[in-house]
Amino acid sequence: MHYRKLGKTGFNVSEISLGTWQVGGKWGDPFSHETADSILNKAVDSGINFIDTADVYGDGESEKAVGRLVRSRSERVYVATKCGRQLQPHVNEAYQPEAIRKFVEASLRNMQLETLDLIQLHCPPTEVYYRPEIFEVFDRLKDEGKILNLGVSVEKVEEGLKALTFSNVTTIQLIFNMFRQRPTELLFREAKRHDVGLIVRVPLASGLLTGKFSPQTTFSPDDHRQFNRDGAAFDKGETFAGVDYETGLAAVEELKKVFPDQPNLAPIALRWVLMFDEVSCVIPGASKPSQLESNLNAAELPALSGEQMDAVRSIYEQRIKPLVHNLW
Repeated sequence: MHYRKLGKTGFNVSEISLGTWQVGGKWGDPFSHETADSILNKAVDSGINFIDTADVYGDGESEKAVGRLVRSRSERVYVATKCGRQLQPHVNEAYQPEAIRKFVEASLRNMQLETLDLIQLHCPPTEVYYRPEIFEVFDRLKDEGKILNLGVSVEKVEEGLKALTFSNVTTIQLIFNMFRQRPTELLFREAKRHDVGLIVRVPLASGLLTGKFSPQTTFSPDDHRQFNRDGAAFDKGETFAGVDYETGLAAVEELKKVFPDQPNLAPIALRWVLMFDEVSCVIPGASKPSQLESNLNAAELPALSGEQMDAVRSIYEQRIKPLVHNLW
């Protein structure tokens, strides 16, 4: 495993880390602590030392599993969680300093930890990024020893750029993959200039970039890849990176021609993300240990060639960019 600096947190984190949205089962299935424990422990055994969760994953069960892992291991495991999505309705006006404080304290109870290594605003409405009082409450929480660092999880490049104006923001979590390349134009450069770490989520475009899906692939009714394709439940950019399913399948077929010897494109897609030095870590999820093993393979792949990088860029420019580039 290779490690990179996570911005001004000073943490050296595994470049392949773990996101826990679907830990414990495939999206839509009941949360399984047995499966979660298996995946989490295998991750640490493999050198992963950064785990991202959220209070809404499994209605707090993911946080409980992550906390149990950290308390049971001797290795230093950095924990990042997120808050805000429990607000109902999830609107700008609902974001208040006291509500944020309660969410942080609830996460500490869920994980039975005294301090959170990183707390992130969980894709709040864009207006929240223009409210200094929301960012100031995290300074108070840090003074009290409840958090070490503040980060933001964003939907849009605009939100990431605005977050950089707050000096206490240490990380930005964003969607970045072969189908979502806009962040390289400005956000990457500005994050590096501010020494803010970049945490990449949805690196496989909800599985599209594994190359294993087809027009016949079906998803359960409770799987966001079925019910959220048009953004019915949350930002549609979180599902297949906002790319129309059929369009994505066609683009994947083109990618397979660029990497003809790869039966599974997932490690290639992750290695592509890691080609960008501004990225601190990538946090693919796993609903079973075998998926974790596939993700870990990316860390040992050789760098992609200039020709391969150009080919991926060309596929994006021709098939994807006109449809999604300016949306996020």
